[in-house]
This record gives sequence, C-alpha cells and structure tokens, in this order.
Amino acid sequence: MFIPRSKLYTRRKQLLQSCRHALLLGGLVRHVSYRLGLHGRLGVSTHHVSLPPRQRLARPLKIAFASDLHAGPSTHPAIFEQLFARLQQEQPDLLLLGGDYVAGPAHHAAQLCAGLAACQPPLGKFGVFGNHDLATDDGHIGAMFAAAGVQMLVNRAVGLAAPFQQVSVCGMDDPWTGEPNPRMTFARAGAVRIFLVHAPDGLLTLSGQRYHIAFAGHTHGGQIARRNGRPLVWPKGPLSRKLYHGRYAVAGNGDLIVTRGVGCSTIPVRLNADPELVICTLQ
Repeated sequence: MFIPRSKLYTRRKQLLQSCRHALLLGGLVRHVSYRLGLHGRLGVSTHHVSLPPRQRLARPLKIAFASDLHAGPSTHPAIFEQLFARLQQEQPDLLLLGGDYVAGPAHHAAQLCAGLAACQPPLGKFGVFGNHDLATDDGHIGAMFAAAGVQMLVNRAVGLAAPFQQVSVCGMDDPWTGEPNPRMTFARAGAVRIFLVHAPDGLLTLSGQRYHIAFAGHTHGGQIARRNGRPLVWPKGPLSRKLYHGRYAVAGNGDLIVTRGVGCSTIPVRLNADPELVICTLQ
C-alpha cells in the first residue's frame, strides 16, 4: 500500500477526486468533448535563448518541453498521439517533461509510455513530478517512465553528453506538494543550467540559485480563458497566477517559459487555452 508523497494529501480530497472521475463516466465525457473540439488544437510555441558569449554552445541545442498531460478520464488519448507525432516531426535533441502526467490513479500513465519510448532524442528524456503525480503513486509512474527511457529528477541535476557537457538539466520537486531542495537540485550542475520545475512558484524557493533558462507548467493557461488568453479560472499559487503562460524575464536570473500544457485537468474542456508543445533553441 503506497502513501502519497503530497504534503496536501487528505482522504477528503481523494474522495472528491473519485467523485469527479465518476461524473466523467469512465471517459465517455472526454470522448464527446474531444469530438466537439473542446480539447483545443495542439500548437507549437518557439523560443530562442542566447547565452553569454563565454558560454555559447558548440551548436544550437534544440529542447522540447511538454507538461500537464493528465492521462485519465479527463483527457482523450488522441491528444497524446498528436503530441508524439509532432515530437517526431520536430526531432529535438532533448525532451523535458514538466509533471502532472495523470489525472487520478498512477496506472493512467501507462497511456503515455509507448509514445515516450518511441521518442528517442539523442541527449535523453528528463522529467519532474507535479502535484497530481504526488497525490498518487509517483513511484509507480517513475518506474513506468524509466522503462520508457525517461529519467525522473527529484532535486538533482544531470549533465548532458558531448558536445553539451557543460549543460545540466536541474529538476526540482513540486514546490507546493513535494519537498523542493534548491541546494541539492543545483549541487552538481554545470556551467550552463536548465531549470525544470512543475510550477512557476518553484522560483520562490531558489534562495539565490542561478539558471540560464527555466521551464514550468501547472497553470494550463487557465484552461478556461477569455479570447485574449486571460484566465477565467486562475491557477493556484501566487506566481502561477501572475506567470500563467508565455516567456517572462526574471530579475537576477534567466527567463522562465511557462506552457499551457497538453491535457485537461478536472473537466475535459479547454477554451481559448489550446494545448501546447514548447520548442526552445539554446545557444
């Protein structure tokens, strides 16, 4: 019997989640929603990050970042097929995953494993856990992802292979429901640091740690938004409400890129907050 790692886990919350999933009729509601176009249309946002002259890379490093897939009764699996097909087209050097892989029990992550295994970026696949993952058996998710070639980073950094050996991916635990430790996260990081965290609020924990580019999800861009993209449903967390989608300059540090994510949480509907794959070129 596993015990969820989430610091906010309660039996009452687990019961409410079970009730919500029952109302989704075993995935029937997500099927209707998807057929009606209410999952949105998967798009790609592109960014270019220039490093200081002394840290320029031997060649551009192409990074793909996807988050908040929410496999389970609220997200139709076809959206994952679209994501993995687009990753195949983009051919990134590196794939980063921002957490919240499931909506509900950990076993739903199995829907993602074939696609993840088929995706073979030459520099690897790395992920962090999100609040939904920590509310279930994140160890089981980690084991399934490991079999698909994904390394999960919980407060640790991993260096990349040549010619990017000066680059490290620094993955921190979820800032609200996990046990984030910035000192451990950056302890063995190289000269060029990519910071990976589930929620933008992870920036509040850094205590002076520096990075060159950061990636986060969690917000869904609100998931339900006005036509101008301003959320009608605000994400949880002070920075998540402020930095809910796009690229943001962070005082005294590198920029932060926040994605709307891929799947649907709670209800199988996205309005004016389309699912998104981020492609970032670092040089």
